Amino acid sequence: MRNTAITKDVQGGLTPNSVLQDLLDGNNRYTNDNLTASNVSELVKQTTGGQFPKAVILSCIDSRVPVEMVFDQTIGDVFVARVAGNFENVDILGSMEYSCAVAGSKLVMVLGHESCGAVKAACDGVELGNITAMLDNIIPAAKLSSEQVEGEANSSNAEFVAKTVENNVRLTMDRIREKSKILQEMEDNGEIQIVGGVYSLTTGKVTMI
Repeated sequence: MRNTAITKDVQGGLTPNSVLQDLLDGNNRYTNDNLTASNVSELVKQTTGGQFPKAVILSCIDSRVPVEMVFDQTIGDVFVARVAGNFENVDILGSMEYSCAVAGSKLVMVLGHESCGAVKAACDGVELGNITAMLDNIIPAAKLSSEQVEGEANSSNAEFVAKTVENNVRLTMDRIREKSKILQEMEDNGEIQIVGGVYSLTTGKVTMI
């Protein structure tokens, strides 16, 4: 039973590697249906005056990817940013910079997932309202995959979609470093790590890439 929220002292003693391992251990508990119970009312009370999350996770909006649950985290443990296709933009970059440079988080994780609808739409060149501009952020990953995977370059090709999901995570990580001098310098100094993974809808497992 989790009764104690992360404090500033606890957060200060964490390292990027220890945080990543904690998340992966939590994912193992999740896949084994062994989630940790939390005293929600007590954690709410303890975090009302402040928060000291260990990581910030950029995920897709997909309802089948409940981020905190996937890593067996609770109130006060992690920041979560969500957008269809889990790509960065200026608002998310600012949120990540706040998470790490101001609030003390040790890890930035980009989390893609199996059979992502946004990725499939980008693979198919879907155009619809504001979705069109949103998908432009994922198109580079699809173009890269078309050079790496044989067969049709659309959502009917499961291998192409899977590769695009992975490439989208990698390219997002690259752009975070490129567009945020703050985060890049923090990573270069060993204060944080920027990592990526893909969540399996089938098994619930997160595979690091």
